[in-house]
Amino acid sequence: MRDQEPAPHRPADRPAGRLTTREAAELLGVKPETVYAYVSRGLLSSRREPGGRASTFESKEVEALARRNRREAAGSPGAGGDLSVRTRITLIERDRYYFRGVDATELAARHSYEEVAEWLWTGRPAPGTTFTAPTATVDVARRAVGALSEHASPVDRLRVAAIAAAAEDPLRFDLSEASVLNTARVLIPTLVDALPPARHGHRDEGPLARRLWARLTGRPADEASLRVLDTALALLADHDLAASTLAVRVAASARAHAYAAVSAGLGVLEGPLHGAASGLAHRLLLDVLDQGTAVPVIADELRAGRRVPGLGHRLYTGEDPRARVLFDLLEQVPHAEPALLAARDVVATTARHTPLHANVDLALAVFTASHGMPATAGETIFAVARTAGWIAHALEEYGERPLRMRPSGHYVGPRPPQPLPE
Repeated sequence: MRDQEPAPHRPADRPAGRLTTREAAELLGVKPETVYAYVSRGLLSSRREPGGRASTFESKEVEALARRNRREAAGSPGAGGDLSVRTRITLIERDRYYFRGVDATELAARHSYEEVAEWLWTGRPAPGTTFTAPTATVDVARRAVGALSEHASPVDRLRVAAIAAAAEDPLRFDLSEASVLNTARVLIPTLVDALPPARHGHRDEGPLARRLWARLTGRPADEASLRVLDTALALLADHDLAASTLAVRVAASARAHAYAAVSAGLGVLEGPLHGAASGLAHRLLLDVLDQGTAVPVIADELRAGRRVPGLGHRLYTGEDPRARVLFDLLEQVPHAEPALLAARDVVATTARHTPLHANVDLALAVFTASHGMPATAGETIFAVARTAGWIAHALEEYGERPLRMRPSGHYVGPRPPQPLPE
């Protein structure tokens, strides 16, 4: 006999087969607000009955969604243990990637980082949008960041800034879409403005890319280089369920507020196989520039059994589309030519051993090395950029059943009962 949820009681004055918001919420095991979040994301449809003010929902559609949520929680048969999460944010296929169905590289080429972030969050265009943060919030974050050791990494500073901004926001536990979006529009500029500037006299105004530039290098900004930075931010805004994004969704599944979810992502990002990878590529390029050729540098990497940084990507068989866009833009920056040539030498030299294509970390390394930025600059760019995607995934997860990302452990230790240790 098939397991089935008991049908909720239906008042006589409502059409058969329709549920109220409360009934739909009970069947799905979520709050009524989450039911409307399902509607806004296209997972449910609703309608208002003639003469009524409240929405109703088709019972079969609600029951189907409830069954699908239960299957996800238990793990789909034949999934091989891989976690699969429904998302409407990013699709990666055939060496291309898309933000809400739109080619992400074309979106980044035509829109600012802030506009791309709004598209990820809402699926609506937002021409000319800019992000600003209240002075009081930025001041609190700056004081917290300023108290850190000089050896603190960029991600350390960003995490502390996020925590300080959270402490300054008494309404941070409001997880409604409007509130989370307001948080996002304040948090991202706070993260940037809380970082120490690389040169004195900088004023925090204008697009986010311009303000971030002053945190990465003391050199004056030119428009071609600013365009590379802004495009890089937009390209890196999301990339499906990367490790840091999965951490964000787990936090959001437990209903952690947006600041805490972003902090979870920042914690994972600091690993050398994720956000810090561009720093390794940066140092590699500097060695190639110093040696005048990639041959001895790549030989040392291979001899040590290390993976050559900046090459290959598990999701792309060809060149990383993000790298391709950035390399094209960097060709328009005259002083980037030496680092570009070094990057091409790295690709060509490695191809003698293993044919691997350049990824976005190598492109970021060309950008940071060409502008006198520290090796950690790429990690900072990555973290700021990806915050937009983390917020998008947190928003999506807030619309799902709470705590659904709770896998079961497969215990392989000694079977009980075991004697107590002495």
